[in-house]
Amino acid sequence: MDTSFPREDYLPTPSHKREPCPDAGTSLLPRDHLIWSIFNTIYMNFCCLGFVALAFSVKARDRKVAGDVEAAHHFSSKARCYNGLATAGSVVLPLLLVALVITGVIHLSKLAQESVGFFTYQFGGSDEDK
Repeated sequence: MDTSFPREDYLPTPSHKREPCPDAGTSLLPRDHLIWSIFNTIYMNFCCLGFVALAFSVKARDRKVAGDVEAAHHFSSKARCYNGLATAGSVVLPLLLVALVITGVIHLSKLAQESVGFFTYQFGGSDEDK
């Protein structure tokens, strides 16, 4: 038994560049949105949507590497959707909360001014005589 390394029958295969599919035409490989998903998972994980987006991004990248462009497009679309929802939820909800607090403060200040006006009302002498 020959245990020498490297063996003579083993020839390294030349690296192949990925050629575009002839039926794909001008179709580009889909984006996997992995960086956006990682950002949403770490910083703005609203209702775990960032984690779901990360899972679909990884699936899209795996399918793209495997050469399954159709499945990669499908998973990429889902990852983009969940990333958009996570980003919108993490940006819109705090802005909505701030807007509600500001309008509440404005409303309470108007009520306080009206109550001060009510308690400082002075009855005139002509109103009591009648």
